[in-house]
Amino acid sequence: MEGGLLGAFMISACVFGTLLEHPGSRVRRAVGSGFQRRALMGAAMGLTAVALIYSPWGEQSGAHMNPAVTLTFLSLGKVKAWDALFYLVAQFIGGAAGVAVSRLLLGGRLKHEHVNHVVTQPGRRGAGVAWVAELAIAFVMMLTVLVVGNDARLAPYTGGFAGALVALYIAFEAPLSGMSLNPARTFASAVIARRWRALWVYFTAPAAGMMLASVVYTSGMLGGCPVYCAKLDHCNGKRCIFRCEFEQLRVVPASQTAGLPSQE
Repeated sequence: MEGGLLGAFMISACVFGTLLEHPGSRVRRAVGSGFQRRALMGAAMGLTAVALIYSPWGEQSGAHMNPAVTLTFLSLGKVKAWDALFYLVAQFIGGAAGVAVSRLLLGGRLKHEHVNHVVTQPGRRGAGVAWVAELAIAFVMMLTVLVVGNDARLAPYTGGFAGALVALYIAFEAPLSGMSLNPARTFASAVIARRWRALWVYFTAPAAGMMLASVVYTSGMLGGCPVYCAKLDHCNGKRCIFRCEFEQLRVVPASQTAGLPSQE
């Protein structure tokens, strides 16, 4: 399921990337502004992320779709090492399979230099700036997921918050790093396109940023907030394979889940 989810995400990225950036596309000719095209791409991928998170497979697997997310929840003790290993393998294979399928469907259009298999590469400011940018967006994403996903009132909307951040990142941050946020997503495009520039940026910064967010969230900085489960969407009837304590969230006062002292 994890492999299928990231594969579907990559197919969506390749299709919309081709529609918005290939010179022969009517959409590309109609939308001349680079920012407007990024905003449209962001909206498309944000909605794709939300749809996948709340899909039956996303509800079952937890919709990590990202090795950095899985490794962060592993470090928090919410995922078993054996499960994390299979999640990581599935994410890398599934993402690459999605780009490979897209190449079969789109042919030379996906290979065109303006589309380039939707490869993520550093912008004009270089790999150092790209690394810092990836670290920052990963930090904000994971901190948001932890804060929202462990709040009794907000938990059902975790996927919506994550999708909104994806949309904003693509629109505003992409010129700095290409907006990866995900080692498997970058690898998927790189392995099919055979373009490996600055791969280290996307293999280190997202995981570092998300783990830093988990330290901030669980430390005294935010009151030592608890983490109940590794699922992005737990408000459904699907079986949970993680070290799950989500039922406790249903009975804990919302003020406590936000790291604030209870008023009771």
